[in-house]
Amino acid sequence: MSEARLRPGSSTARWAAVSVFALASAWNYLDRIILSAAAPRVMAEFHLSNTDYGYLVGAFGLAYALGAPFVGWLLDRLGLETGIILAVALWSFSAAVSGWTRTFNQLVGVRIFLAVWESAGVPAAGKLNSIYLEPKDRALGAAMTQIGIGIAGVAAPLLVGLFTGWRSPFFVCAALGFGWIPIWMLVRRSVRPWQEIAPQKSRGGFGILKDPRLLALAGANIVWMLGYTFWTNWTTLYLVKSYSLTTSQANKYAWVPPVASTLGGFAGGWLSRRSINRGTSSVEARVAAVYLSAFLCLVTILTPFCPTPLIALIPISLSYFAIVAGSVNIYTIPLDIWGGEHAGTAISALGFAYGLMQFGVSPLIGYLVDHFGFTPVCWLVALPPFAGWLLLKTIVVREPALVK
Repeated sequence: MSEARLRPGSSTARWAAVSVFALASAWNYLDRIILSAAAPRVMAEFHLSNTDYGYLVGAFGLAYALGAPFVGWLLDRLGLETGIILAVALWSFSAAVSGWTRTFNQLVGVRIFLAVWESAGVPAAGKLNSIYLEPKDRALGAAMTQIGIGIAGVAAPLLVGLFTGWRSPFFVCAALGFGWIPIWMLVRRSVRPWQEIAPQKSRGGFGILKDPRLLALAGANIVWMLGYTFWTNWTTLYLVKSYSLTTSQANKYAWVPPVASTLGGFAGGWLSRRSINRGTSSVEARVAAVYLSAFLCLVTILTPFCPTPLIALIPISLSYFAIVAGSVNIYTIPLDIWGGEHAGTAISALGFAYGLMQFGVSPLIGYLVDHFGFTPVCWLVALPPFAGWLLLKTIVVREPALVK
């Protein structure tokens, strides 16, 4: 690769910066998925039911929801570089402390603190895309973020499999986060962005939270991401309980769906980019991609009927693929409407909605699994994406001038 192609400000250099930032997303999600991959061991040590585990995940979701608006505003106020370094340092510290906990209450407390700072991950990635990428490429930029998440999804089950306990992987996660900070500082100073976005010093950044378009986006995100929270937190448990596998055996399968989710992110980004290149307005293109993805989400219903874990990977992976194909477009729409200046605040509203949903639905999932198994849960997450698409349609209908 020639030096000219990697000069500061070149398209290749900007994509390289986006790729490096995707690693922050990897470490952001690695900690969450480590808990999912180690869930049977954690539940055994602390004598938890599925409902109890649901409350643990729900506590994380509530803290994520409550922290997201503040942390998103902080990213806009401080600027991307300072804001994300602060967030990564604090969530990496929290990951390390997770490994030192000795009681269930300690683990819950640490997960709550961790959730507040991990809520910076998605709005920071959106803000980064608005800084380094042209509008037509931003859904693909979100797909690059999904590569980081996919790396975490693959690494977490394998990492948990390397250790007999569940604590050591959290120390590895913390070390990776702290190690990323100086690398990002070097990249940020070396690559000239597509556009500079200065920290927003003016007051009133929360005003967009009253915008009905943002409320529609948040509502759509709640119903769309039900499947996402299910698969990211329950895949290993599903395989263990449905097919009588050990944790190590289940994690030999659990790394596959995150690979499919990464491919889904690029498929969703490609769909909307293709429509935009053909002259479709950006928001309309993204809403159309969400509509197609909603149909594929219906495959989730087939999962409980699979006779082996290997066959079950097919609907699980397709479900994960479809959910992420839609989500990369949902999380890019705020950039189309409000731009990079308020990206942190706007996207954090979606994070708030996601965390609130996770808080409410996780104990419900646990209760359903304890009393009825996984079949009703698969129906619960397969159908609502169509409601999400309908909410997104209201944005196009209500404000057509914004999507020209």
